[in-house]
Amino acid sequence: MFKFLRKRKQPKVLVIGLDCAAPELVFDAWRDQLPNLRRLMESGVYGELMSSIPAITVPAWSSMLSSKDPGVLGFYGFRNRADYSYDKMTIATGAAMKEKRVWDILGEAGKQVIVVGVPQTYPIRPVNGYLVSGFLTPSVQKQYTYPHELRYEIDRVLDGEEYDVDVRQFRTEDKDFLLRQIYAMNEKQFEVMRYLMENKPWDFFMFVDMGVDRIHHGMWKYHDTTHPKHEPGNKYQHAIRDYYIHLDRQIGTLLELVPEEATILVVSDHGVKAMHGGICVNEWLRREGYLVLREEPEGEGLIRFEEVKVDWSKTWVWGSGGYYARIFINVEGREPQGTVPAAGYEAFRDELADALCSITAPDGSDIGTRVFKPQEVYREVRNIAPDLIVYFGDLSWRSVGSFGHGDIYTFENDTGPDDANHAENGMFILTNPWAKGGGQRAAGRQLMDIAPTILEAFGLPIPLDMQGSVIGG
Repeated sequence: MFKFLRKRKQPKVLVIGLDCAAPELVFDAWRDQLPNLRRLMESGVYGELMSSIPAITVPAWSSMLSSKDPGVLGFYGFRNRADYSYDKMTIATGAAMKEKRVWDILGEAGKQVIVVGVPQTYPIRPVNGYLVSGFLTPSVQKQYTYPHELRYEIDRVLDGEEYDVDVRQFRTEDKDFLLRQIYAMNEKQFEVMRYLMENKPWDFFMFVDMGVDRIHHGMWKYHDTTHPKHEPGNKYQHAIRDYYIHLDRQIGTLLELVPEEATILVVSDHGVKAMHGGICVNEWLRREGYLVLREEPEGEGLIRFEEVKVDWSKTWVWGSGGYYARIFINVEGREPQGTVPAAGYEAFRDELADALCSITAPDGSDIGTRVFKPQEVYREVRNIAPDLIVYFGDLSWRSVGSFGHGDIYTFENDTGPDDANHAENGMFILTNPWAKGGGQRAAGRQLMDIAPTILEAFGLPIPLDMQGSVIGG
């Protein structure tokens, strides 16, 4: 087994976050073309890392770094119900994160931390060290660093070029433009990280690269020969592979700066799979009689759910779009015009779950939909969770909330070009000089195991309310 020794000299931990990185590509398909990641695999333990439910950036990274499930964290995606009204939603920025993440615990223990690009780090909160916020940052004209003065150092490092917290337009048909954005962001971020690693004290250093996620969503059909829209021999067939190779080289430049005694973790929050299409969830609910509109949607083209006039006095259920579906039941005494009796809630929820699972592909075949009840998958349920979380086609189909598609199926994304959905399993690689053995492939790990593993590497106690366990422990 992979073991840690308790006595170490000034341990350091580097966490390399690759949003959406696919284990089948890193471990298998391109292993020999990624020498730095391969070296880490061969000297440590690696395997698939089951994501949170839902398998999406927010809440997955915060669940990983706090070792708390999304129910405990109290947010279930980027947008969450603010109350039991029909229209109030909030964005889960860093302000929504009430639990301590691993760098907070390390800082309290006197460890110096550097955090770059981790989701839900804006608005800025102080850390015992340095922080550069992640992709939900509205603009680098806002405070996006801690301390505030760090932004001026970054300006000097980049010789006046503006730092990129994300790809500004990844839903675009101009794939050359997309690639330029991804590579430019990557170059700037790694230049800043090398500067921080060489010039600032650190015991814990973590960054998340969003380029992997952006190139997957923007270009997966060009890479994946099983994708319904794949064109053999296309111009961009190797674009994703080439970015992985580039990223591996960039990671190598950081590894050269890391002392031999460091523990190194490579992690992704979820994987990736081909998107076969979209299920128009609200259109389906309307056709099944669960959702009633006061009048037919007006206007040409697609109509957002927020723009239609719902007859709430006759509506039982409504849903939202995204990589997974969030289903909300109009419960009597809970919602303002609730219609489903509270006493019959569970029976109705079971009926609805079965009906959602019965939605077939256009050819009538079973797509393998999975439905989750929050109370059954979370330790507790805080704030306002969806009544059901739905993985259409086990995440091979996305949920589409808008109207105007003419059917319950659509093969165009209503939020812009997107070829990929999320797979449930991300990946991890763990290596350190105190480990015995190497090159072991492990199974059965979940992303909440990462925070306890980091604390173990520092020889620090693991809080009793963390839900994960130490990898190799």
